[in-house]
Amino acid sequence: MWSHFTIQFSGTVFAMTWGYPFLISGQGLDAGTVAALMALYVAAAMAVGPFIGRFVSRHPLRRSTMVLLIAGGTAAAWAAVLLLPGRAPLWLLAGLVVVLAIGGPGSMIGFDFARTFNPAHRIGTATGIVNVGGFIAALVSIFLIGLVLDVLYASGFSQGVLYGLEPFRLALSVQFLLLAFGAAAILISRRKVRRQMAEQGIVVPPLRSALARQRRESLARRRQTTPTDD
Repeated sequence: MWSHFTIQFSGTVFAMTWGYPFLISGQGLDAGTVAALMALYVAAAMAVGPFIGRFVSRHPLRRSTMVLLIAGGTAAAWAAVLLLPGRAPLWLLAGLVVVLAIGGPGSMIGFDFARTFNPAHRIGTATGIVNVGGFIAALVSIFLIGLVLDVLYASGFSQGVLYGLEPFRLALSVQFLLLAFGAAAILISRRKVRRQMAEQGIVVPPLRSALARQRRESLARRRQTTPTDD
């Protein structure tokens, strides 16, 4: 649930509610360019899905790491756009859209967790709980962004412009709170699960050690397949 909560909501908020006014009024783009960015969002999500699925199937013990990396990438992409003085260049906005799109198929890792750690007769319930996570986060984020915009407008900070760039900088920043909360919840849950796995004799090695082992195995395979002179 926390995986779905953390990396699904930001893309949903962007694509379904606040992305369009942010790009039109905040960033000053025309409707055609915004439509192209939204199409890029869909295309990027479709393109990255198979790669995430392949990673999960090949590295099941690294699923939470992938989720945390996507969460970190989402935070970094938003920070780059919101902290940049003035309006962001189109290439940076396109990069933000691609990163947000990755969160869609990436959040499906939550369903894989549910299937792995629940008995068959509880998978339906577990899947429903996972699915609730991202949409709760999206609804909370949508509400908080609108609330901040209204407060800034009523206080005079917006200078009579409800959807200006500066109000959007502050309003969209509430997503960092949800990203941090979700990442902390993932780390707490992961610590508990790995402790239970260790009791069953399944120890997850540090990522550095796992990558080093993969390099050694890959090198050994190449040596076995390399022809030698007689």
